[in-house]
Amino acid sequence: MNPEKDFAPLTPNIVRALNDKLYEKRKVAALEIEKLVREFVAQNNTVQIKHVIQTLSQEFALSQHPHSRKGGLIGLAACSIALGKDSGLYLKELIEPVLTCFNDADSRLRYYACEALYNIVKVARGAVLPHFNVLFDGLSKLAADPDPNVKSGSELLDRLLKDIVTESSRFDLVGFIPLLRERIYSNNQYARQFIISWILVLESVPDINLLDYLPEILDGLFQILGDNGKEIRKMCEVVLGEFLKEIKKNPSSVKFAEMANILVIHCQTTDDLIQLTAMCWMREFIQLAGRIMLPYSSGILTAVLPCLAYDDRKKSIKEVANVCNQGLMKLVTPEDDEPDEPKPVLQRQLEPHPDDSLSRQEGAGNGGTDVSCDSSFSSGISVFTPASTERAPVTLHLDGIVQVLNCHLSDMAIGMMTRIAVLKWLYHLYIKTPRKMFRHTDSLFPILLQTLSDESDEVVLKDLEVLAEIASSPAGQTDDPGPLDGPDLRVSHSELQVPTPSRAGLPTTPGTKGLECSPSTPTMNSYFYKFMINLLKRFSSERKLLEVRGPFIIRQLCLLLNAENIFHSMADILLQEEDLKFASTMVHALNTILLTSTELFQLRNQLKDLKTLESQNLFCCLYRSWCHNPVTTVSLCFLTQNYQHAYDLIQKSGDLEVTVDFLTEVDKLVQLIECPIFTYLRLQLLDVKNNPYLIKALYGLLMLLPQSSAFQLLSHRLQCVPNPELLQTEASLNAAPKSQKADSPSIDYTELLQHFEKVQNKHLEVRHQRSGRGDPMDRKIIL
Repeated sequence: MNPEKDFAPLTPNIVRALNDKLYEKRKVAALEIEKLVREFVAQNNTVQIKHVIQTLSQEFALSQHPHSRKGGLIGLAACSIALGKDSGLYLKELIEPVLTCFNDADSRLRYYACEALYNIVKVARGAVLPHFNVLFDGLSKLAADPDPNVKSGSELLDRLLKDIVTESSRFDLVGFIPLLRERIYSNNQYARQFIISWILVLESVPDINLLDYLPEILDGLFQILGDNGKEIRKMCEVVLGEFLKEIKKNPSSVKFAEMANILVIHCQTTDDLIQLTAMCWMREFIQLAGRIMLPYSSGILTAVLPCLAYDDRKKSIKEVANVCNQGLMKLVTPEDDEPDEPKPVLQRQLEPHPDDSLSRQEGAGNGGTDVSCDSSFSSGISVFTPASTERAPVTLHLDGIVQVLNCHLSDMAIGMMTRIAVLKWLYHLYIKTPRKMFRHTDSLFPILLQTLSDESDEVVLKDLEVLAEIASSPAGQTDDPGPLDGPDLRVSHSELQVPTPSRAGLPTTPGTKGLECSPSTPTMNSYFYKFMINLLKRFSSERKLLEVRGPFIIRQLCLLLNAENIFHSMADILLQEEDLKFASTMVHALNTILLTSTELFQLRNQLKDLKTLESQNLFCCLYRSWCHNPVTTVSLCFLTQNYQHAYDLIQKSGDLEVTVDFLTEVDKLVQLIECPIFTYLRLQLLDVKNNPYLIKALYGLLMLLPQSSAFQLLSHRLQCVPNPELLQTEASLNAAPKSQKADSPSIDYTELLQHFEKVQNKHLEVRHQRSGRGDPMDRKIIL
């Protein structure tokens, strides 16, 4: 510094002392400056006051010499003390050079700067609020200062500034928020602690409504919640807890829509505390905001569904996620289904759609949170307020929701509980919004069929409920949707069909058509037959599924849908099955289910007497497909008490090749005859006169069997028949048995027997071709 330079009104002694390396001498100079400025204040000499401040700032505080800078800082503090309440008029000139020294490389100088600013702020008090942002910016830097003395000094200044803000009603929150939003993304733990402490203070001030600006800082708060320091995490928990309390108290003023995507992102983080906290917020948002959250459903489901499969280590997150899932599901109502008349294209284009670009940018600062399936699913939509005071109704967009559900259901690695939740959602949507949902059925149908192979019975059961709803919903009725996969069969009407009279020997009834038409009833839609076609095709291509899950699937479908329709349609489809081996296997499986399952009790009773035209039509339809398997055909005749026809079929068995499979099935039929399902048949053996063909049919089975355990079982049963000599009387053969269906005018048993021979000839040809190729799967037994 040039000693000859004029620093008036500062005296040479003051200038010399300010440049001294000793603190005590600089302090003496500061007292002289204070005295000098007081005189100028008394004289109202603002020119000289400004000149003093400018000199201290430019020539000392911003000097290249460290001792001069120290002298300038203490001199500026002395000016402020001398100015007293008038210091507010010169705060800009006083503060700026001091804040510049906050960046000095010398830690002692940074400490002196902090001390000087403390004195300036202490004198000015509320007058410093217009300069709050620059003060806050400077303090945030000192909060992370490595020197403990500097940090200690900054903490004193920080507490002073907080007191001033707390007691003032003139704090400019609007101007402060952009700075807070910027600083909240700091990775320094001291800076984070400083930010959190200020948010706590501002939140506690009654005149400051920080809740209005929560969307701008919420993402940063959740990132701070993931800090490694326990103390910082705890402070952030407290802040978020206070905000949540405010939200619960004043939900009408909360900007739920602007924060939804932020929560979606943090609900998917790997940090347990962040995820649990975000999930708790999401739960409260769904409960408080209600349908405002519907446009964000796809993003919420993307975050929530995987949590439902968590184990006990994350039990808390799982429980909260389940509440979120249930709450969101309740928001979907029948009113969300579209009206019968579609909206104009222009109107649909003008409707707001989710846009989460801001949330994605904020999420990028979090290390790129991974959003499962597709990042577009975490999209949202701003809730707008029209000119009127009433809010516009929220529109449910199913495209994104269905995409998320399809994605999770297709992921074989995802947990069982998540898959169950997905299926519950699909079922719920088909119940509440069927018209909208059936637009997505073609894309959902294949994965729903694939899910039938799931290892969990509960998943398969929920899957069947969805498929049953698809197959029975009136909204799914179309003119000609065509099959999704399988034979080229079309659904074009809504009446249950049976074989034509010329084939089945039935009288012509109005509305009956040929086999080219599919069976369905007014309770079933066009997807019902497509479902049956694809289910059978899946059984054909995946035999293990048929063996392990086939009976379970069919029994459940019989409970969920009409059992008669299930069997009628499957029998109709199997008539056109080209794989005769599969047709025989499938018919055997269906027959076993029909005879043994409690779910089929009513259908068995319907078939037992064939009293109605409907039951006779069903018998004829089943019979034609059952012909793929001779033994099942006989068992069907036993069930329907067509004993004479059963005897005729057994007689025809003499013309068939007797294979191991054939004898095994006869053995199983004998076992079935001994089961409770055929109690009525065994009791009819007591009435020899009216049931001669039943006894002859059972003897026919006995003659087919080798002398095995089944032979012994049936032989012992027949030995219990009273008066067997009555079988030889001509009168008994010509009598009209009560339980015999041969004289029924509704069924042409001769035609049915011809159909049986035709089908068996096809099977014989296939077996011959297979044995000619040396196929070991079907070896013949020569008796």
